[in-house]
Amino acid sequence: MPAATDRLLAAVEAIYDTAPNPSLWPSALGKIGDCFDDAGAILEWRKEDATFGVIVSESLTAAAREFEAQWAQHNFKGERAIQSGLYFSGEPVTARHIGPIDDAYLNHPFQKEFLVKHGLGWFGAVGVSPDPRIAVGLSVQRDFAKPQFSDAELDLVATLGRHVEKSLRLSIRLLDTELANLGLGDALARIGIGVFALDWSARVLFANPVGKSLLGEVFDLVNDHLRVRMAANRAPFEAAMTQMLRGGASDLLAEPRPILVGPTSTDRRFVIYLLPITAGALSANHVLTHTRAIVLAIEQKSAEPPDPAVVRDILGLTLGEARVASLVGSGLPPRMAAERLGIAEDTARNVLKRVFEKLNVSRQSELTALLGRLVLR
Repeated sequence: MPAATDRLLAAVEAIYDTAPNPSLWPSALGKIGDCFDDAGAILEWRKEDATFGVIVSESLTAAAREFEAQWAQHNFKGERAIQSGLYFSGEPVTARHIGPIDDAYLNHPFQKEFLVKHGLGWFGAVGVSPDPRIAVGLSVQRDFAKPQFSDAELDLVATLGRHVEKSLRLSIRLLDTELANLGLGDALARIGIGVFALDWSARVLFANPVGKSLLGEVFDLVNDHLRVRMAANRAPFEAAMTQMLRGGASDLLAEPRPILVGPTSTDRRFVIYLLPITAGALSANHVLTHTRAIVLAIEQKSAEPPDPAVVRDILGLTLGEARVASLVGSGLPPRMAAERLGIAEDTARNVLKRVFEKLNVSRQSELTALLGRLVLR
């Protein structure tokens, strides 16, 4: 196996190992940086209530401390990216996408006095959506003496971002300040999604209270093995489980896809995610010791806009297009959708036009009907 593939596989394994243990994120971000032979990587998130968080690879700890103390208000690159809506789109970006690399860029104090000092300068970044209420950005940091990120490297950033997004479906909930000081078992008991831990043979080792409540409606336990209750949805789940536990590199590196389940007997609908966990990820006294896979069951509530990441994956849209489609398809006019997303109304309308063209619809009511049929609203 080529060295580059070895590094990618190590990074993806490390990403999923953070799902039940968010303290592993600095190490995982370091392995993401290793995929590019770069300085390291950063994970940033912002919630709807304006709270935010940042995790950096261990190699960037000193730079992160100085940034927070002296440079947080001078990050012109981040400001440019936000103003241009690049993180909203979900497409990978680098310096050339946020404006000209001119004297103002090269001689900005943030560039010359901070980034270059720490062996930084270029970045490759992508926005992801592990939760409809949380915006997350992954960025890989590169020494200014090296070339900018190529298109092929940005594609790799995007690939890693999709795995990061899926792992964050669990780990970002465990990073919540109200849960951070609890043991894992207590934290899992308080999050509002179903969680099942499985061993190498797919036998259930652990289920949190929400997961247990789904037995008999979404899942059955058959000889201690988890089975989707609805026959029409059972085959995709079992195929994905077999593929994941087989543990081949191509299986682990495959593009993450959600599994849609429902309607149940009570007309509820769920999206299921499977997360692989490596043998060495959890200590011997960990509540999930011997876990090799985690199953997440997240209800898609009809009273709320559909998850834009699910809309993206099912309808083949970009993340930015899916964010607009989710809100407009739930009844919001483009102006209000733009306000919710922090973008200009003209941007929202232009994105909506692309959505209509891609999905072959011509009005908001048709988009609503399509989401209702295909995205389990």
